[in-house]
This record gives sequence, structure tokens and C-alpha cells, in this order.
Amino acid sequence: RRVDSSLVLTPVSAMPWDAPALETLAIDDMAQVLGLDPAPEFMLLGTGPALSHPPRAFIQAMEARGIGVEVMDSRAAARAWGILRSEDRWIAAAILGL
Repeated sequence: RRVDSSLVLTPVSAMPWDAPALETLAIDDMAQVLGLDPAPEFMLLGTGPALSHPPRAFIQAMEARGIGVEVMDSRAAARAWGILRSEDRWIAAAILGL
């Protein structure tokens, strides 16, 4: 199924995400991911149609909570999500709409 809106994927749910602009992304925007117990191994961050980088402070805040962030364009993040979850990896994804 094709989804054009932003969403957050966890091993237990897929939720619409009222995503901010990438340049303003903050730790508070990741409540669904931070609420996972146990914490995910890491989070895929899909940045839309092209690879862009979020604020360094966001990456540092996620890493301070023990969650690494892998940044890629949204299509690549969706593909990686499918592969990694088929391996039963406990990961999350925050994917900006295309």
C-alpha cells in the first residue's frame, strides 16, 4: 500500500505523524518511538524525496537515550524497514511524506 503522508512505524504499530519541517525536528516529536519498551535498536529517519540531514541536536538527543538514527530518503527508509522487520529486528522508523 502506498502512503504519501508522514508516519511513524514501530514493531507494534503504524501511526500517522504530524511531522514538523525536518530542520525543526526535535526529540519531543518522537514520543511514539521514545515510548517503546524496550527501546528500539535504532530508528530509521526518512527525510522525504531526497536525503537531508536533521539538526545535529536531534541526533544527539536520540543517541543520549540510546537510540541511534539512520538517515536516508523516505523510499529507502521504507525499503529498509521492510527488510529489517522481516528479520524480526526491534526498530522504529519516522518517515516524512513524499
